[in-house]
Amino acid sequence: MSGKSIWTLDASSYESHALHDSSRDWRESNCYIDVWIEALHALGLDVYACLPFTLATDFEDDQWTFYKPKHDELDRLYGLEVQELTLWRDLISHCVDQTAAKKLVFVEMDAFHLPDTEGTDYHQQHTKTTIAVARIDAVARSLGYFHNTGYYDLAGADFEGVFKTGTRPDDYLPPYAEWVGLDRLILRRDSELVEISLEFARRHVERAPRQNPLLRFAERFPRDLDWLLARDLDAYHMYVFAGIRQCGSSFDFAAHYLRWLVEHGHSDMAKPAAAFASISTGCKTLLMKLARVVNRKKPADLTPALREMAGHWDAGMQALRARLEL
Repeated sequence: MSGKSIWTLDASSYESHALHDSSRDWRESNCYIDVWIEALHALGLDVYACLPFTLATDFEDDQWTFYKPKHDELDRLYGLEVQELTLWRDLISHCVDQTAAKKLVFVEMDAFHLPDTEGTDYHQQHTKTTIAVARIDAVARSLGYFHNTGYYDLAGADFEGVFKTGTRPDDYLPPYAEWVGLDRLILRRDSELVEISLEFARRHVERAPRQNPLLRFAERFPRDLDWLLARDLDAYHMYVFAGIRQCGSSFDFAAHYLRWLVEHGHSDMAKPAAAFASISTGCKTLLMKLARVVNRKKPADLTPALREMAGHWDAGMQALRARLEL
Protein backbone atom coordinates (compact mmCIF):
# COMPACT_ATOMS: atom_id res chain seq x y z
CA MET A 1 0.00 0.00 0.00
CA SER A 2 1.26 3.47 -0.84
CA GLY A 3 0.12 7.08 -0.73
CA LYS A 4 -3.26 7.87 -2.29
CA SER A 5 -5.00 11.23 -2.71
CA ILE A 6 -8.13 12.54 -4.38
CA TRP A 7 -6.73 16.02 -4.78
CA THR A 8 -3.88 18.13 -3.52
CA LEU A 9 -4.80 20.28 -0.54
CA ASP A 10 -2.52 22.13 1.85
CA ALA A 11 -3.88 21.99 5.39
CA SER A 12 -1.77 25.00 6.41
CA SER A 13 -3.32 27.28 3.78
CA TYR A 14 -6.80 25.77 3.39
CA GLU A 15 -9.58 28.38 3.62
CA SER A 16 -12.80 27.17 5.20
CA HIS A 17 -16.24 27.88 3.78
CA ALA A 18 -18.02 31.08 4.84
CA LEU A 19 -20.55 29.00 6.79
CA HIS A 20 -17.70 28.20 9.17
CA ASP A 21 -16.70 31.82 9.67
CA SER A 22 -16.07 32.78 13.29
CA SER A 23 -18.71 35.53 13.05
CA ARG A 24 -21.57 33.02 12.82
CA ASP A 25 -23.76 32.17 15.79
CA TRP A 26 -22.66 28.53 15.49
CA ARG A 27 -19.28 28.04 13.85
CA GLU A 28 -19.61 24.31 14.52
CA SER A 29 -22.92 22.49 14.45
CA ASN A 30 -22.68 18.71 14.11
CA CYS A 31 -19.82 16.68 12.70
CA TYR A 32 -21.71 15.25 9.71
CA ILE A 33 -23.03 18.46 8.16
CA ASP A 34 -19.82 20.33 9.00
CA VAL A 35 -17.64 17.81 7.17
CA TRP A 36 -19.99 17.85 4.18
CA ILE A 37 -19.80 21.64 4.00
CA GLU A 38 -16.02 21.54 3.68
CA ALA A 39 -15.98 18.60 1.26
CA LEU A 40 -18.48 20.31 -1.06
CA HIS A 41 -16.57 23.56 -0.72
CA ALA A 42 -13.27 21.89 -1.70
CA LEU A 43 -15.00 20.36 -4.73
CA GLY A 44 -16.02 23.84 -5.91
CA LEU A 45 -19.74 23.24 -5.33
CA ASP A 46 -22.33 25.70 -3.99
CA VAL A 47 -23.02 24.44 -0.46
CA TYR A 48 -26.13 26.53 0.15
CA ALA A 49 -28.20 24.63 -2.40
CA CYS A 50 -28.19 21.46 -0.26
CA LEU A 51 -29.51 23.06 2.93
CA PRO A 52 -33.33 22.80 2.54
CA PHE A 53 -33.39 19.78 4.87
CA THR A 54 -32.83 22.17 7.80
CA LEU A 55 -36.35 23.54 7.26
CA ALA A 56 -37.84 20.33 8.70
CA THR A 57 -35.93 20.38 11.99
CA ASP A 58 -38.05 19.08 14.86
CA PHE A 59 -37.97 18.44 18.59
CA GLU A 60 -37.59 14.67 18.91
CA ASP A 61 -38.82 14.22 22.51
CA ASP A 62 -35.41 14.20 24.25
CA GLN A 63 -33.26 15.87 21.58
CA TRP A 64 -33.52 18.03 18.49
CA THR A 65 -33.09 16.54 15.02
CA PHE A 66 -29.47 15.58 14.36
CA TYR A 67 -29.89 17.02 10.89
CA LYS A 68 -27.96 15.68 7.90
CA PRO A 69 -27.85 16.32 4.14
CA LYS A 70 -30.04 13.90 2.21
CA HIS A 71 -28.08 11.55 -0.02
CA ASP A 72 -30.62 11.57 -2.84
CA GLU A 73 -30.52 15.37 -2.86
CA LEU A 74 -26.71 15.43 -2.99
CA ASP A 75 -26.96 13.14 -6.01
CA ARG A 76 -29.56 15.28 -7.78
CA LEU A 77 -27.82 18.59 -7.07
CA TYR A 78 -24.19 17.62 -7.58
CA GLY A 79 -24.06 14.09 -9.02
CA LEU A 80 -22.55 12.67 -5.82
CA GLU A 81 -23.24 9.03 -5.01
CA VAL A 82 -23.14 8.04 -1.34
CA GLN A 83 -23.09 4.39 -0.32
CA GLU A 84 -22.25 2.50 2.85
CA LEU A 85 -18.72 1.10 2.90
CA THR A 86 -18.65 -2.52 4.03
CA LEU A 87 -15.64 -3.05 6.28
CA TRP A 88 -14.64 -6.65 5.59
CA ARG A 89 -10.92 -6.04 6.24
CA ASP A 90 -8.79 -3.37 7.94
CA LEU A 91 -9.95 0.24 7.51
CA ILE A 92 -6.58 1.46 6.21
CA SER A 93 -6.78 -0.87 3.21
CA HIS A 94 -10.30 0.30 2.42
CA CYS A 95 -9.28 3.96 2.61
CA VAL A 96 -6.29 3.36 0.33
CA ASP A 97 -8.39 1.60 -2.29
CA GLN A 98 -11.32 4.00 -2.14
CA THR A 99 -9.22 7.17 -2.39
CA ALA A 100 -7.26 5.58 -5.25
CA ALA A 101 -10.65 5.18 -6.98
CA LYS A 102 -11.29 8.92 -6.48
CA LYS A 103 -13.78 8.48 -3.67
CA LEU A 104 -14.05 10.26 -0.35
CA VAL A 105 -14.39 8.03 2.69
CA PHE A 106 -16.67 9.30 5.45
CA VAL A 107 -15.93 7.38 8.63
CA GLU A 108 -16.62 7.62 12.34
CA MET A 109 -13.43 8.20 14.30
CA ASP A 110 -12.34 8.88 17.87
CA ALA A 111 -11.68 12.61 18.31
CA PHE A 112 -9.11 11.70 20.98
CA HIS A 113 -6.62 11.17 18.13
CA LEU A 114 -7.60 14.14 15.93
CA PRO A 115 -5.16 17.05 16.42
CA ASP A 116 -7.64 19.64 15.12
CA THR A 117 -9.65 19.11 18.33
CA GLU A 118 -6.77 20.29 20.52
CA GLY A 119 -8.12 22.09 23.56
CA THR A 120 -11.31 19.99 23.64
CA ASP A 121 -11.12 16.27 22.84
CA TYR A 122 -7.54 15.73 21.58
CA HIS A 123 -5.75 13.47 24.07
CA GLN A 124 -8.41 14.51 26.61
CA GLN A 125 -11.52 12.41 26.04
CA HIS A 126 -12.92 9.78 23.68
CA THR A 127 -15.67 11.25 21.49
CA LYS A 128 -17.25 9.82 18.36
CA THR A 129 -17.07 12.10 15.34
CA THR A 130 -17.13 11.90 11.54
CA ILE A 131 -14.26 12.77 9.22
CA ALA A 132 -13.85 12.54 5.44
CA VAL A 133 -10.60 10.96 4.29
CA ALA A 134 -9.19 12.68 1.18
CA ARG A 135 -5.55 11.56 1.37
CA ILE A 136 -3.84 8.58 2.96
CA ASP A 137 -0.28 7.31 2.92
CA ALA A 138 -0.18 3.92 4.59
CA VAL A 139 3.61 3.70 4.37
CA ALA A 140 4.36 7.16 5.79
CA ARG A 141 1.44 6.76 8.23
CA SER A 142 -0.17 10.09 7.38
CA LEU A 143 -3.69 11.22 6.65
CA GLY A 144 -5.40 14.27 5.12
CA TYR A 145 -8.99 14.70 6.27
CA PHE A 146 -11.95 17.05 6.48
CA HIS A 147 -13.36 17.54 9.96
CA ASN A 148 -15.57 20.17 11.59
CA THR A 149 -14.57 23.51 10.07
CA GLY A 150 -11.58 22.68 7.87
CA TYR A 151 -9.04 20.35 6.30
CA TYR A 152 -6.24 18.88 8.39
CA ASP A 153 -3.28 16.49 8.45
CA LEU A 154 -2.27 13.92 11.03
CA ALA A 155 0.54 11.37 11.24
CA GLY A 156 2.53 9.05 13.48
CA ALA A 157 0.91 8.06 16.76
CA ASP A 158 -2.34 9.79 15.83
CA PHE A 159 -2.51 7.71 12.63
CA GLU A 160 -2.03 4.56 14.70
CA GLY A 161 -4.70 5.76 17.11
CA VAL A 162 -7.48 6.61 14.66
CA PHE A 163 -7.02 3.35 12.79
CA LYS A 164 -6.48 1.29 15.96
CA THR A 165 -3.44 -0.43 14.48
CA GLY A 166 -2.15 -3.19 16.69
CA THR A 167 -5.60 -3.74 18.19
CA ARG A 168 -7.27 -7.12 17.73
CA PRO A 169 -10.32 -6.78 15.41
CA ASP A 170 -12.51 -8.55 17.96
CA ASP A 171 -11.59 -6.02 20.66
CA TYR A 172 -13.61 -3.15 19.19
CA LEU A 173 -16.70 -2.47 17.09
CA PRO A 174 -15.82 -1.45 13.51
CA PRO A 175 -16.98 2.12 12.73
CA TYR A 176 -19.73 3.09 10.33
CA ALA A 177 -18.28 4.28 7.01
CA GLU A 178 -19.50 5.57 3.65
CA TRP A 179 -17.86 6.17 0.31
CA VAL A 180 -18.71 9.16 -1.86
CA GLY A 181 -18.24 8.72 -5.60
CA LEU A 182 -17.07 11.78 -7.52
CA ASP A 183 -16.96 10.37 -11.05
CA ARG A 184 -20.39 11.81 -11.97
CA LEU A 185 -19.77 15.23 -10.42
CA ILE A 186 -22.00 17.97 -11.91
CA LEU A 187 -21.25 21.69 -11.83
CA ARG A 188 -24.69 23.21 -12.41
CA ARG A 189 -25.57 26.79 -13.29
CA ASP A 190 -26.94 28.90 -10.44
CA SER A 191 -30.41 28.94 -11.98
CA GLU A 192 -30.49 25.14 -12.12
CA LEU A 193 -29.35 24.81 -8.52
CA VAL A 194 -31.99 27.26 -7.32
CA GLU A 195 -34.77 25.49 -9.21
CA ILE A 196 -33.83 22.06 -7.86
CA SER A 197 -33.21 23.37 -4.37
CA LEU A 198 -36.62 25.04 -4.24
CA GLU A 199 -38.16 21.69 -5.14
CA PHE A 200 -36.42 20.19 -2.12
CA ALA A 201 -37.45 23.13 0.06
CA ARG A 202 -41.08 22.43 -0.76
CA ARG A 203 -40.57 18.77 0.13
CA HIS A 204 -39.07 19.57 3.52
CA VAL A 205 -41.58 22.26 4.45
CA GLU A 206 -44.31 19.72 3.66
CA ARG A 207 -42.76 17.31 6.18
CA ALA A 208 -41.97 19.98 8.77
CA PRO A 209 -43.74 19.52 12.12
CA ARG A 210 -47.33 20.70 12.24
CA GLN A 211 -47.14 21.34 15.96
CA ASN A 212 -44.72 24.07 16.97
CA PRO A 213 -41.58 22.18 18.11
CA LEU A 214 -40.36 25.04 20.29
CA LEU A 215 -43.59 25.00 22.29
CA ARG A 216 -43.17 21.25 22.82
CA PHE A 217 -39.58 21.87 23.89
CA ALA A 218 -40.76 24.58 26.31
CA GLU A 219 -43.11 22.06 27.92
CA ARG A 220 -40.29 19.56 28.40
CA PHE A 221 -37.61 22.05 29.43
CA PRO A 222 -38.45 22.51 33.16
CA ARG A 223 -38.05 18.76 33.68
CA ASP A 224 -34.72 18.83 31.84
CA LEU A 225 -33.57 21.74 33.99
CA ASP A 226 -34.29 19.81 37.19
CA TRP A 227 -32.19 16.95 35.80
CA LEU A 228 -29.32 19.30 34.88
CA LEU A 229 -29.26 21.00 38.28
CA ALA A 230 -28.49 17.65 39.87
CA ARG A 231 -25.47 17.12 37.59
CA ASP A 232 -22.17 18.73 36.58
CA LEU A 233 -21.14 20.83 33.59
CA ASP A 234 -20.20 17.73 31.59
CA ALA A 235 -23.86 16.77 31.57
CA TYR A 236 -24.73 20.33 30.54
CA HIS A 237 -22.40 20.16 27.53
CA MET A 238 -23.87 16.85 26.36
CA TYR A 239 -27.40 18.15 26.86
CA VAL A 240 -26.94 21.39 24.93
CA PHE A 241 -25.18 19.62 22.06
CA ALA A 242 -28.09 17.24 21.54
CA GLY A 243 -30.69 19.93 22.04
CA ILE A 244 -30.12 23.67 22.02
CA ARG A 245 -27.07 23.56 19.73
CA GLN A 246 -28.81 21.38 17.14
CA CYS A 247 -31.90 23.58 17.25
CA GLY A 248 -30.03 26.88 16.99
CA SER A 249 -27.49 25.82 14.39
CA SER A 250 -30.12 24.21 12.20
CA PHE A 251 -32.21 27.37 12.06
CA ASP A 252 -29.04 29.38 11.47
CA PHE A 253 -28.35 27.21 8.41
CA ALA A 254 -31.98 27.61 7.35
CA ALA A 255 -31.65 31.40 7.58
CA HIS A 256 -28.46 31.36 5.48
CA TYR A 257 -30.17 29.13 2.93
CA LEU A 258 -33.16 31.45 2.60
CA ARG A 259 -30.85 34.46 2.26
CA TRP A 260 -29.11 32.58 -0.56
CA LEU A 261 -32.49 32.34 -2.28
CA VAL A 262 -33.03 36.07 -1.73
CA GLU A 263 -29.68 36.71 -3.44
CA HIS A 264 -30.95 34.69 -6.40
CA GLY A 265 -34.11 36.68 -6.93
CA HIS A 266 -36.53 35.31 -4.32
CA SER A 267 -36.97 38.40 -2.16
CA ASP A 268 -40.05 36.91 -0.46
CA MET A 269 -37.74 34.56 1.46
CA ALA A 270 -36.37 37.47 3.51
CA LYS A 271 -39.14 37.31 6.13
CA PRO A 272 -38.74 33.63 7.06
CA ALA A 273 -34.95 34.08 6.93
CA ALA A 274 -35.17 36.81 9.58
CA ALA A 275 -37.53 34.71 11.72
CA PHE A 276 -35.20 31.70 11.70
CA ALA A 277 -32.16 33.87 12.37
CA SER A 278 -33.97 35.09 15.50
CA ILE A 279 -34.36 31.48 16.66
CA SER A 280 -30.63 30.94 16.17
CA THR A 281 -29.76 34.04 18.20
CA GLY A 282 -32.27 33.10 20.87
CA CYS A 283 -30.77 29.62 21.24
CA LYS A 284 -27.28 31.04 21.62
CA THR A 285 -28.49 33.38 24.39
CA LEU A 286 -30.38 30.53 26.05
CA LEU A 287 -27.28 28.33 25.98
CA MET A 288 -25.26 30.94 27.87
CA LYS A 289 -28.01 31.63 30.42
CA LEU A 290 -28.44 27.92 31.03
CA ALA A 291 -24.69 27.53 31.63
CA ARG A 292 -24.87 30.13 34.41
CA VAL A 293 -27.91 28.48 35.96
CA VAL A 294 -26.30 25.05 35.99
CA ASN A 295 -22.98 26.39 37.25
CA ARG A 296 -24.61 28.29 40.13
CA LYS A 297 -27.18 25.55 40.86
CA LYS A 298 -29.90 28.20 41.06
CA PRO A 299 -33.20 27.42 39.30
CA ALA A 300 -34.53 29.98 36.83
CA ASP A 301 -37.51 30.22 34.51
CA LEU A 302 -36.06 30.21 30.99
CA THR A 303 -39.23 29.12 29.20
CA PRO A 304 -40.26 32.69 28.18
CA ALA A 305 -37.27 32.74 25.81
CA LEU A 306 -38.44 29.48 24.25
CA ARG A 307 -41.96 30.80 23.84
CA GLU A 308 -40.58 33.90 22.11
CA MET A 309 -38.64 31.67 19.72
CA ALA A 310 -41.82 29.67 19.14
CA GLY A 311 -43.42 32.85 17.84
CA HIS A 312 -40.57 33.27 15.36
CA TRP A 313 -41.05 29.67 14.20
CA ASP A 314 -44.76 30.27 13.59
CA ALA A 315 -44.02 33.44 11.62
CA GLY A 316 -41.27 31.82 9.57
CA MET A 317 -43.18 28.65 8.71
CA GLN A 318 -46.35 30.57 7.89
CA ALA A 319 -44.43 32.76 5.44
CA LEU A 320 -42.69 29.75 3.91
CA ARG A 321 -45.89 27.77 3.46
CA ALA A 322 -47.58 30.76 1.84
CA ARG A 323 -44.61 31.32 -0.50
CA LEU A 324 -44.45 27.64 -1.47
CA GLU A 325 -48.25 27.39 -1.74
CA LEU A 326 -48.52 24.63 0.86
